Amino acid sequence: MKYQVFVDDNFHYMDESERCLHGEFDSADQAITACKKIVDECLENSYQPNMTSEQLYESYVGFGDDPFIKSEDASCNFHARAYAKAQCQLVIDRMLSDHKSK
Repeated sequence: MKYQVFVDDNFHYMDESERCLHGEFDSADQAITACKKIVDECLENSYQPNMTSEQLYESYVGFGDDPFIKSEDASCNFHARAYAKAQCQLVIDRMLSDHKSK
């Protein structure tokens, strides 16, 4: 069974012509890891100094990459917005920590 990761663009919400195939994976774990990496990178690239987690999340919802998985495996679930919301403060903390260590 293959797991395809597609990426929608939140800026072009519901516009399938903006969708792209990120890749195909052999397991749900690999596909979910790829989706998490896409969201994490998007959050890190969107972060601006003094941003709150709410502001970072709003930026993601408005302009971020929205990965999802297509598969015949009904148990394979990934919700990019829920993951992004949970990650925002962690990303901010990591970015602040990285900045302080430089």
